[in-house]
Amino acid sequence: MAPDTAPVQHSEAFAQALAPAGDPGKCRVMSYPLQNRVAPDGALHAQPERGGWMGNRGGRFHRPDRTLGGRRWASKAWITCLLSFKGRQRSVWANSYTELFFLDEATALAAGHRPCFECRRADARAFATAWADPAPRAGAMDDVLHRVRREGHWEAAAETLPDGTMIRMERGFALVLGDAILPWSFAGYGSPERRPAGSVAVITPRPIVGCLTCGYVPEIHATAAT
Repeated sequence: MAPDTAPVQHSEAFAQALAPAGDPGKCRVMSYPLQNRVAPDGALHAQPERGGWMGNRGGRFHRPDRTLGGRRWASKAWITCLLSFKGRQRSVWANSYTELFFLDEATALAAGHRPCFECRRADARAFATAWADPAPRAGAMDDVLHRVRREGHWEAAAETLPDGTMIRMERGFALVLGDAILPWSFAGYGSPERRPAGSVAVITPRPIVGCLTCGYVPEIHATAAT
């Protein structure tokens, strides 16, 4: 893939501060990360940390200058993909769909993305099987997720939540894992803390928590094990 950074031309005043010595009229062109790192609540950020998974939201919604306008999705099909598949090469945020990146699959699920049926067929089938019996088609799950993503967080008793669920605490997002919760960041997970008791704000959509409860096991970043 092409680098997921975009050149930025600064204002004249800032350009003078950045100009090479002896050439105050020349501005350096600087590169910044694209706004394509996904937080557990689905928000998109420009962060230098690399993601472990790629995904998209059903098409292209970035602008020709590789920035975002007001749109944050193109269709109901929000998916999570492998970073590499059959040797395909892509230029990020070019003329195709808007590529997004996630720390891990638990983050992608929290943001409302399901596994892709092309590059992750086995995982997608396992996810659909955990969703309902008989397993629904992708479009049916997309319709449900499109609705619940708009509803935002929901409340549940912390002790009832399965591993891989993402919750919101006062200091930010945290992953439920065993008897603990792990503070989330774009770089990985922090030191474990005791799982809280009582009601908590759940970020992972309710139908996806149902899949986790019924046995779907998401990939979790390696920092969760340290």
